[in-house]
Amino acid sequence: MSEHLNVLAIEIGERNLNNTGSLRKTADYIAWQFSRNNLFKELDEFTYQATSFANVKGQITGTVNPEKIIVIGAHYDSVVGSPGANDNGTGVAALLALAQIFKNIKSEKTIRFVAFVNEESPYFGGPGMGSHNYARRCRDQNESIEAMFSLETMGYYSDETGSQTYPPGISGYPDQGNFIAFVANLKSAGLLTETTDIFKTVGNFPYQKIAAPDSLPGVSLSDHMCFWQMGYQAVMVTDTAPFRYPFYHTADDLPDKINMAMFTELVANLAKTFALLAGSNL
Repeated sequence: MSEHLNVLAIEIGERNLNNTGSLRKTADYIAWQFSRNNLFKELDEFTYQATSFANVKGQITGTVNPEKIIVIGAHYDSVVGSPGANDNGTGVAALLALAQIFKNIKSEKTIRFVAFVNEESPYFGGPGMGSHNYARRCRDQNESIEAMFSLETMGYYSDETGSQTYPPGISGYPDQGNFIAFVANLKSAGLLTETTDIFKTVGNFPYQKIAAPDSLPGVSLSDHMCFWQMGYQAVMVTDTAPFRYPFYHTADDLPDKINMAMFTELVANLAKTFALLAGSNL
């Protein structure tokens, strides 16, 4: 995964319209990775404000219930002025690693790996988000998405007291930022419980979970929000981003800030969790 992080944050760098050609370079890199892992790939293109953008999809079609779909997604753009190693190079690196792990696996349900464009400002929360366009198309086609997982800023951990903060309204959680968080809205509480019940059986990675109203600050932090809006259950997997990561949205969000040992262990455990949810074993 370190190779993916270096390509994204160092070779390509800032990934948005301010860095000409960076979004297409990133989309092409992700598509190439899907292809070399023998996944069906597709550029899901759309136009917003006279500019063409593309989500990138790879898929493993289910062998028993192909109509039942699990979406694993991560946004590949970065905020203006940041190379985005953690936000969200780690999400994309995890997505690509999971695609490689699953390439020869038979799954009862269909698994989609989707890299979304335009999660960051000025698109966040509006119709220019790649995940908004993708989730809307899924709903328009009446697709049976049973679960969506948003991989969002996943690579920074600290054992220091006070390294973890929380938005207003959330209390009773650790003040050390040494865990991964599973975040859901109230309508996705069932998926949250099912996911974390599996996650805790496949390894010993520290985690916390929360199901909270969509309106609570920090809960609707990423692409999962767009799937909630379309009536799908979705869970964000995150190191909590601005509530922990001191280099969030800065020029110093570089690969050397990532705890590769913990990040690698996390992705291995997520792979086992997603496999079981999809009716497969690794």
